[in-house]
Amino acid sequence: MLSYWEKESFTKYDYIIVGSGLVGLSVAASLVEKKPKSKVLILEKGIFPSGASTKNAGFACFGKPTELLADIQAVGEKAMLELVEKRWKGLQALRKRISDKKMEYKQAGSYEIILEISENFEQKVDYLNKLLHPIFQEKVFHISPQEQIQKFGFNEKLAKMLIYNGFEGQLHSGKLISALMEYVQKKGVKILNGCNVNQFRDFENGVEVLVNQEISFFAKKVAICNNGFVGQFFSHYPVKPGRGQVLVTKPLKKLLFKGNFHFDEGFYYFRNVGKNQILFGGGRNLDFEGETTTELKNTPKIINNLIEKLKTLIIPNQEFEIEQTWAGIMAFTPNRKPIIECCTQNIAVGVALNGMGVAIGTTVAEEIAQLIL
Repeated sequence: MLSYWEKESFTKYDYIIVGSGLVGLSVAASLVEKKPKSKVLILEKGIFPSGASTKNAGFACFGKPTELLADIQAVGEKAMLELVEKRWKGLQALRKRISDKKMEYKQAGSYEIILEISENFEQKVDYLNKLLHPIFQEKVFHISPQEQIQKFGFNEKLAKMLIYNGFEGQLHSGKLISALMEYVQKKGVKILNGCNVNQFRDFENGVEVLVNQEISFFAKKVAICNNGFVGQFFSHYPVKPGRGQVLVTKPLKKLLFKGNFHFDEGFYYFRNVGKNQILFGGGRNLDFEGETTTELKNTPKIINNLIEKLKTLIIPNQEFEIEQTWAGIMAFTPNRKPIIECCTQNIAVGVALNGMGVAIGTTVAEEIAQLIL
């Protein structure tokens, strides 16, 4: 039961965005930058963004050597290069909108730990550098001196090689989303939390959005930006959710490395946070079927595997305790590309960031905004 005042003041908009993560907020930012007088509403089902935007590892990356080589096998050279360029441009666009200081962005570089050196691997790295040169105008991947492995404290029997990429960085995911919220709210965008969208009805002159089974909002155009949860609205898209499980250690007595690290085609990732703490996530490839879910919970199989890799590979000579664990939901497509399209006359979809939301979220959002302007 809405009052006359509520219907007049809170239910009618030019644009409604479903999802308050990085993409949803960035769509709102693009809309109000282009149309400052437009009325924009973001609907979020959770208290915080529900997918991965505030649950990720805070990497500003575009792909590791083994990951990009796997992408070439899956989708070809041209598609891989298009993805990398989109990610790189997206990072620059994000940094242009939100200052490095506000989101604690540091272009500290990143390393991939190579656990098994395949045949002609160094030639494959050179091949990647040649492919990527037109985008970055210089060499991207550098094989680090072997003593760097010992310097970082990794297990030298397991870590066979380190490959450095100076173009990647890290940021504080919570501060990034907070800064984006502040940015759009200062421009008049409204954000309502606890709003579970149940249904859309697309009429010729606009869209009715039913929330919590009882309240209807109206907008001329709607953008759906709920990534791995898009299946609750549209089941025909080739989008599979992918759960990412993460842990953080308690402060360690000493931490020999700082920066971003990946291994196993990017399925595992870790970095330093806080005061000598390690944030470590991944392992989805241990159980693809089980991790193809939107259920936000940890599982012993994955968490125990992460703990074992901390013990054996990352900090083999240190005692440690786990401070906290959590999970986030990503979304993946077979061709590694996001889905950006109008699904009805007045509703656009922008989902499936394939685990690269920080990198491509801003450019994906710009494309969605262009579809509904």
